[in-house]
Amino acid sequence: MSSMSIEQTIKVLSERVRQHSANMMTEEAVKTAVVLPFLQSLGYDVFNPFEVVPEFTADAVGKKGEKVDYAIKLENEIRILVECKPISTNLDKVHLAQLFRYFTVTSAKFAILTNGRYFHFHTDLDEPNKLDSRPFFTFDLAEPHAQVLAELKKFEKIGFDVDTILANAERLKYTSAIKAHIHRIMEDPPEELIRLVTAPLHEGRYTAAVIDQFRGLLKSAFKEMIREAVHERLSSALASNEPVAEPSELEPSEPDVVTTQEEMEGFMMVKAIVAGTIKPGRVHMRDQKSYCGILVDNNNRRPLARLHFNRSVKYIGLFDGEQEERVPLTSTDDIYAYAERLRVTAARYVEMSST
Repeated sequence: MSSMSIEQTIKVLSERVRQHSANMMTEEAVKTAVVLPFLQSLGYDVFNPFEVVPEFTADAVGKKGEKVDYAIKLENEIRILVECKPISTNLDKVHLAQLFRYFTVTSAKFAILTNGRYFHFHTDLDEPNKLDSRPFFTFDLAEPHAQVLAELKKFEKIGFDVDTILANAERLKYTSAIKAHIHRIMEDPPEELIRLVTAPLHEGRYTAAVIDQFRGLLKSAFKEMIREAVHERLSSALASNEPVAEPSELEPSEPDVVTTQEEMEGFMMVKAIVAGTIKPGRVHMRDQKSYCGILVDNNNRRPLARLHFNRSVKYIGLFDGEQEERVPLTSTDDIYAYAERLRVTAARYVEMSST
């Protein structure tokens, strides 16, 4: 894994967490399966105990036998502390105790608390040399996105700069907290918000039944607004590149094949997702009786994805490995969760064409 880029490593580790989290119920399993490969992808030599110091202890802490799982040194100065927990652990302030004490007595500027799936990055924005209890950056390794990779690259050994990271940390800290709060509100709208939003629409008393009815409607409205915003972005992306699918892009290879609206929508989503990686004109749809194929250059040997929608449980087939991997979908919107994997596959075909 040492030769992999951080993007490739995160992809591998993300799949590992999704498929094998049941085997990471101990701290040691989390370290071996996730944390060490993760640190290695950032450019740190995990086999050099002078750079990535395991079981780090400091006499100044005052608690005999207490240690931090890893201390990362740069230019012979401790800069990052890492504390690992089993994947079943619900990360909380109580797990910061060791990091809190070690942060104060070392030259560390950042501390990472992780259970192998969730990563919490802390620093000392509130009070110098005192670890903040609230992380400035968190991410879920099972569902990484482009913004996560952009932030992680700032922690790479090459180019690591404390001031650059801190300059962005305060903004991240508050925007992350705000987004999390908004998400909670959208999932369970409070009564005050329900009254505020529905006041122009409701003339009677706000009974418990009325509040519950509007709460369900408000949750649905939030979801529809997000879906419409995403579809609008898709439409804009396609319009700026290739607004209308040419007849050659929609070629059924078997007779009596009926392309459904869902398949068409799925095709347009995939095409828009990879639009920044490969020219949209190279992405074609070839519908079959058993599945709807999305191909690069209309070539069966260059599959981008397959939509298995002609069944009770819908699947998308992904081709970022040697064989097709079928992943279940609850709706076509779930395709967005695999955007990065689709882009990786598209990028591979771009590289093939340039060689």
